[in-house]
Amino acid sequence: MRFDNKVVLVTGAAKGIGADIAEAFIDAGAVVVLFDVDGEGARTLATRLCVRGRASAIEGDVAREEDVQSALARTATEYGPLDILVNNAGIDLPGLIPDYTSEQWDRQVGVNLKGAFFFAKHAIRQMRGRGGAIVNISSVHAFISYPGNAAYDAAKAGLLALTRTLALDHGRDAIRVNAICPGYIDTPMTEEWLASVPDRKETERQMLAVHPLGRIGTTRDIADAVLFLASDAASFITGATLVVDGGMSIAGH
Repeated sequence: MRFDNKVVLVTGAAKGIGADIAEAFIDAGAVVVLFDVDGEGARTLATRLCVRGRASAIEGDVAREEDVQSALARTATEYGPLDILVNNAGIDLPGLIPDYTSEQWDRQVGVNLKGAFFFAKHAIRQMRGRGGAIVNISSVHAFISYPGNAAYDAAKAGLLALTRTLALDHGRDAIRVNAICPGYIDTPMTEEWLASVPDRKETERQMLAVHPLGRIGTTRDIADAVLFLASDAASFITGATLVVDGGMSIAGH
């Protein structure tokens, strides 16, 4: 799949899944803007990617609409209007609802759901009359719940509903909107979690046991799925949810 000279913006692109998505688009010929609250990390990656193509970094918070507007305006000025948006930024702040503060809830929903709303809102304004593709990174948590993840689960489920409605509302604008639901993926976030559990080896054993394919996912697994949904190969796919979890959800875990 080629994306020569297509303008792509990836949120949460400094590391993990977002970084690999950005790298995959660069290798496919796209112009890539990396948006992340971790400006230093995004700039470091953009510098490395510039050896292979055109990339730049913008520091900002997806939950602040002024940051989103500024990023998309700068992207259009430097490279032209946006062709592809990947709403990947996400955080997980586990906790039981009785112990959760309103600030924790607002932050979780702000990054995982409201940020996608802000970016879609302003990206669609650039895509109208030209067409485009939006890919939202949700999670299997959208339909499989685990203890202590109510805020995260609610936000990721909401992202699927937002995906469907955006696809319905903007199909006539030739804008396709789809979502991907990853399962366990080998990312810095997963590594941080594994480092905190009492028995890491047993936890890893259990993780592998719930995957019919016998492994957890890689960031490249998700990047490949994103490129497919953003490509002409998926030109008749919109409002869809692609589960990329190694079969974990169908195994009933």
